[in-house]
Amino acid sequence: MDDTAALKKTPLHALHLSLGARMVPFAGYDMPVQYPAGVMKEHLHTRTEAGLFDVSHMGQVIVKAKSGRYEDAALALESLVPVDILGLAEGRQRYGFFTDDTGCILDDLMIAHLDDHLFVVVNAACKEADLAHLQAHIGDQCDITLLNRALIALQGPRAVAVLAELWADVAAMKFMDVRHCRLHDVSCLVSRSGYSGEDGFEISIPSDKAVDVTMRLLEHPDVQAIGLGARDSLRLEAGLCLYGNDIDTTTSPVEAALEWAMQKARRAGGARAGGFPGSGRILSELENGAARRRVGLKPEGKAPVRGHAKLYADAEGQTEIGEVTSGGFGPSVEGPVAMGYVPVSHAAAGTQVYAEVRGKFLPVTVSALPFVTPTYKR
Repeated sequence: MDDTAALKKTPLHALHLSLGARMVPFAGYDMPVQYPAGVMKEHLHTRTEAGLFDVSHMGQVIVKAKSGRYEDAALALESLVPVDILGLAEGRQRYGFFTDDTGCILDDLMIAHLDDHLFVVVNAACKEADLAHLQAHIGDQCDITLLNRALIALQGPRAVAVLAELWADVAAMKFMDVRHCRLHDVSCLVSRSGYSGEDGFEISIPSDKAVDVTMRLLEHPDVQAIGLGARDSLRLEAGLCLYGNDIDTTTSPVEAALEWAMQKARRAGGARAGGFPGSGRILSELENGAARRRVGLKPEGKAPVRGHAKLYADAEGQTEIGEVTSGGFGPSVEGPVAMGYVPVSHAAAGTQVYAEVRGKFLPVTVSALPFVTPTYKR
């Protein structure tokens, strides 16, 4: 979209401009890609101190059974995702994805159990489609409500100390815990999660209070505003998928190496096996494997290999075997990193393949993911 006026704005839009952000169109929103410090410094600051991200463009959705029972909401949502939601403890969240009838991924999402309902966070680009999907398939059983709230992420090794100055109990939370709290006398919802590979938090805030809470956090000397550029390099180093790049309606969860997100209860022989779209293919691939696999890729030298670069088995580019889905420079790794899909015959760590970059075939080594060790508080 070229017309900036047509872009949606988050509740923090004016704050980004005041901080000198360079704004770009992203998923229909005018979003900060970087601030004056630049992507490299923002990335490294998040790895060593604490970075604050505006992720208000994402969809925050309440799914509540018309019966008022959590169990009914959980079972309804389980008909759309291959994830154990019934067994999700109150105050906990887990990663999941909507699948389609072909066994591919419609969107990935976070699902939290809060009291008698579910709190679901979906990607901005898929927000409207996800709401329609929920309404069409479980709207007769559940009330589906899109919330008008801001969402920020505070990520990095200093995040817990910074947030503890506003709410001391945050230090006791573990990875994927979700709690209601008051920050700067504002009622917020905090989860110990994020998409950087670092310990950190995502904070849902009433829109009219978002600037107050965000400014309070940014006043801390350890906190710096971080844009989409560093968010992308951080998640890539952490081996985390970006919907629309690394996963989409052409990739199954098993191809995407997301088996860990599908619990035993939903697999063959489990208490509630199958019953979600595409279950035939997905359960089969869980048992027998898929033909291709998402892998980490380490290009030789300093030149990044970008998304959509073709991958070949040979240095002459005779046998095409796959494609890079995300790629760039990893500031913490101090070199280029990428992810992509290759046949399982080429998916073992250490396998050499070749990426086509401007007509040349550059050597790339298949690498285990993630490229950096996550620091989540287990």
